[in-house]
Amino acid sequence: MDPIDRLLDEAESGLSLIKNRDALRFTFIPDRIQHRDNELTQVTQSLLPILKQSRPSNLLVYGKPGTGKTLVVKKVISKIQERVKSTNFPIKLVYTNSKVETTLYGLLLNFGRQLDMSEKELPWTGISISEVFRRILDVINNKKLNVILVIDEIDFLVKLVTKGNKDILYHITRANERLNNGSLTLVGISNNLTFKDHLDPRVISTLGEEEVVFTSYTIEQLRSIIQERIRMAFDRDVVYDSTLNLCAAYAGREHGDARRAIDLIRVAGEIAERDQSTSVQPDHIEEALKKIEEDKETAALKSYPLHEKLLILGVMRTDGSTTGSIYNVYKEMCRKIQQKELSYRRITQMLSEIEMSGLISSRLVHQGVHGNTKKFKLTISQSIVKETLYLDDTLRELI
Repeated sequence: MDPIDRLLDEAESGLSLIKNRDALRFTFIPDRIQHRDNELTQVTQSLLPILKQSRPSNLLVYGKPGTGKTLVVKKVISKIQERVKSTNFPIKLVYTNSKVETTLYGLLLNFGRQLDMSEKELPWTGISISEVFRRILDVINNKKLNVILVIDEIDFLVKLVTKGNKDILYHITRANERLNNGSLTLVGISNNLTFKDHLDPRVISTLGEEEVVFTSYTIEQLRSIIQERIRMAFDRDVVYDSTLNLCAAYAGREHGDARRAIDLIRVAGEIAERDQSTSVQPDHIEEALKKIEEDKETAALKSYPLHEKLLILGVMRTDGSTTGSIYNVYKEMCRKIQQKELSYRRITQMLSEIEMSGLISSRLVHQGVHGNTKKFKLTISQSIVKETLYLDDTLRELI
């Protein structure tokens, strides 16, 4: 029997444990957000002036991944949208994500499109960042719009900013000085509690006019969050209490990450369905944990450009060596695959960027009169690196 037909037949005739998969997606917004009443109040109070036809202060929302920041902001914004439908006060709520938009131009383009700007007003390419922003402000001014711009993972925006447009964040936070009509309020969401340390002091004072900090969930809070999602997503008595407890414990270990917990129970449910199990058991959580880790690391490796992949290979081959040693191995690999090598300075920058993803780590080593140096090592298994990069035709002969 054809393997595809066999799998499709099993899916049609087999057990279906999950009745509502949407409830297990990170984009799902529940009717009630648990354990975030205080944060919901603070964000709502910060944005309340927009309902009174006044401009709210710029708002910065901090917290580790999976602490409900985006969920809370989206919930508050959706509630505001419901209220303003019945008023003549022109309010526009815009959501963007710096990590999803890989360029500053792309992020501003997304912003403009949500203001209903046409391709003629805002072409896909061909104009400067400053001109793009000027045209966006013209639309806000001419239509007298009161815009709340949400930039999720705003710390990535700092990385998108290059020397030629490094003032863009300053211009966004001070946009109201250039508007005669309408207004622009920035809501920044960040996983990085220290990202402001890298900003221009002029930006810091205007960006963080108001701030809300989200603390990590406790294991007991995670347990109740998962329990509620299980109630919405699964048939009754399908998920064991021991499964629920193990899921909460693993997510609690990951700094109270609710998104991680929901992903775990979703993948565990999918594995249980494939196994044609009548319930989701602790073993399925263990298997889901392994799959999520491998999928995340593999996806990250695949996403890197060629020279970053070469550097990761260099770190693997030198294992705990200095930047200089890694650079020598990198140059040798470039020669083997006939690629022009990058400068030592650029390689140093790239190693720091890769380290931020968590695939490699470094430690500072004191070398006496020679000063300090960094030594790098992999934080993931060599087998995942080899198996993933072997799929890249250019790198295959190096593996």
